[in-house]
Amino acid sequence: MVPGTNDDETAATGRRLRAVQLGGSAVLLAIALTTGSLAVGALRDDGGSTVAAAQSAVSPAMISSGDLDGTIASIQAHLRSQPKDFGGWATLGLAYVEQARTKGDPSRYPQAEKALNRSLELKGDNEQALAGRAALAAARHDFDDALKYADRTLKQNPYNERALSSRIDALVELGRYPQAAKAADTADSRRPGIPVFTRYAYVHELRGDVTTAKRVLKQALGSASTPGDKAYVATQLGQLAWNQGEYKDALTYYARALAADDEYLPALEGRARAQAASGDEKEAVRGLENVVARFPLPGPLVELGELYEKRGDRAEADDQYALVDAWTALARANGVNADLDTALAAADHGDKKAALRAARAEWDRRHTVHTADALAWALHVNGKDEEALLYARRATATGYRNAAFLYHRGVIERATGHDKDARTHLTAALKLNPGFSPLGADKARAALKQLEAAK
Repeated sequence: MVPGTNDDETAATGRRLRAVQLGGSAVLLAIALTTGSLAVGALRDDGGSTVAAAQSAVSPAMISSGDLDGTIASIQAHLRSQPKDFGGWATLGLAYVEQARTKGDPSRYPQAEKALNRSLELKGDNEQALAGRAALAAARHDFDDALKYADRTLKQNPYNERALSSRIDALVELGRYPQAAKAADTADSRRPGIPVFTRYAYVHELRGDVTTAKRVLKQALGSASTPGDKAYVATQLGQLAWNQGEYKDALTYYARALAADDEYLPALEGRARAQAASGDEKEAVRGLENVVARFPLPGPLVELGELYEKRGDRAEADDQYALVDAWTALARANGVNADLDTALAAADHGDKKAALRAARAEWDRRHTVHTADALAWALHVNGKDEEALLYARRATATGYRNAAFLYHRGVIERATGHDKDARTHLTAALKLNPGFSPLGADKARAALKQLEAAK
């Protein structure tokens, strides 16, 4: 307490400071939205050049070089002198998609769309731009379009690596897992490499085959040569280890990712989650504060909010949850379907009815284990447990090892009177990943203790 103030004044001051901090983060989100428009807007077609193929200076391979900002600047400079280079525009579009993915900046998606459309205007149905449209659609969670553009690309070139990868992504995210597995096998036979290896691994992870997923990712990491590829694959291995509760291994892989790229957002977030799960909550909070100060995305915002809530800072926690809504509005303004993010965050920390609306809308679009879990939990928090149980069972039907899914199923089973099943799944959740959530893990332990006491 500041000397010379009373409790009411201190509380009011704290509220004003939090409002300023929250407003500052909202301003950062707004700046992210507006600055993206300057990048493509500065590149105007002067009408003087002939249509040109992609130059080596703007090869798509540049995108994985590690210096994405520098790559984009180089492409922009090239396009100022060669504005009719359809391949250059396609590469710029792909670079913006990658920038949005790695930096959590959805304002880049409209810029990617403009660049890719410009490429298609210069040369209709060119392979690079179609593959870029597939990647953009997948990034915006429009997986039907992603599949459509991937298939159009592959008709021209069955060996296009980006289209093969986007096709796997689309089928996975539409819940068409057997087809995704076939697509992964096809891609591996045609274009084996890091983009395909990581997707091949994820398809196996979704089926519960963690051993194969880990083996393939380790092979991919061993073959990675660029900083971007090293950071990406090491982070995938870190996430896989964290999902299995192997926090020491997770931290080792995140360290390898950050050694390759010390600004790589998914690795920074993953490291903080692993630190929190292994009991180093002070470092976890520090790390997540660093992440959300630059890139306020729903995942780290919720994680940070729960860590604040766990230590008793409810006002700070509420500020993080409020920023999820700000990000959702920004994402939707830039063409991203954010219903799954809304459902997951709002079910525990927001408008429960809005969570259910979003989860139902997402389920209508795609039937995946993740949408099944989100719908199950949204139904549960709205008191619709009998219906929720159907979706909780679907979420765990493929063998995918996810502690949060098991926790949700156990809680719903308890609510519907299936106490034996509830004990089984709550125990499994905590055995698999005892630190899967700052608040959820403690709630799972409490529920399991009550169930055991009632036996």
